[in-house]
Amino acid sequence: MAKKSSVEKNNRRKRMTKNAAPKRARLKAIIADKTLPMEERFAATLKLAEMPRNSSATRIRLRCELSGRPRSNYRKNKLSRIALRDLGSRGMVPGLVKSSW
Repeated sequence: MAKKSSVEKNNRRKRMTKNAAPKRARLKAIIADKTLPMEERFAATLKLAEMPRNSSATRIRLRCELSGRPRSNYRKNKLSRIALRDLGSRGMVPGLVKSSW
């Protein structure tokens, strides 16, 4: 099981990203628009830089939904390889058959 503080920090990043997404998208659209004057685009760049770093989507870490493990996760299932194998052995994942020989 991962540290509870790490899992909570990641959840806080998800919330911040969700709340700040419209503002970030607006600022990025202004920055990318080449028809606007350079001063306006530069001001948008500064405003984007002033926003909290944790409001960026790239700061979110994919973690296992059950254990919070940060590595070797499957995006489709949102589970780590260990949790997926354990659930597969119990027959809890539809369509997954754990091979044994």
